[in-house]
Order: sequence, then structure tokens, then C-alpha cells
Amino acid sequence: MDKNALLIMTTAPDDEIAEKIAHALVTPGLAACVNILPRMRSIYMWRGKLETGQEQLLLIKAQRSAYAVIEKEIEALHPYELPEIIAVSIDAGLPAYLDWIEGRMPAESR
Repeated sequence: MDKNALLIMTTAPDDEIAEKIAHALVTPGLAACVNILPRMRSIYMWRGKLETGQEQLLLIKAQRSAYAVIEKEIEALHPYELPEIIAVSIDAGLPAYLDWIEGRMPAESR
């Protein structure tokens, strides 16, 4: 199986930023799909201080070849000094779904 599909994760501080990022990735075809999960609580150390905050998780399904552009787009739109951007290879999945992520579905099926 071609391992070209990625699951890219990032967080956003609110609905507006999450949707802005999602639209910026899906509309031009950089990502096949972005799921925005509802509020979650994040607890982390930042510059030696314990921080807590409410965030939303974005699950971005895209082709490996689009990763660098997606990373730059998230960085440009994100208000955080250091946004979380993590990519994980999708090693297995429904073949037809992976084909859709990779843009190999016939046009009438999209």
C-alpha cells in the first residue's frame, strides 16, 4: 500500500481560528478533510510556567506531498507563538478512503 496519506494534528484556541485554518486547507485542495473536535482542556508547561487552556483539535487528512505547504499555512494563520503541528503516517485504512485522501477517486465520486 502506498503510504502517501497523513493525519496532521493541530490545536486552535477557538471556533474562528479552527474554521479559518480548515477552510484555508480544504478549499484549495491542500487537505481532503479537516475534522474540528469540540473543546478540550490542555495542560502544559510553557516558559517554565504551568498553563491551562481550552482548545479545539483539528484532524487534517492530506497527502504527504502537501505537508510543507500545510505547515506553512497553519503557521501563517495561527495566533500561537509555537503552534502544535504533528503529522502521523496513515499506514492502513479503507483503501477507497485513502484513495480519496490522495485524490485518486474518480471526479464523480468526490
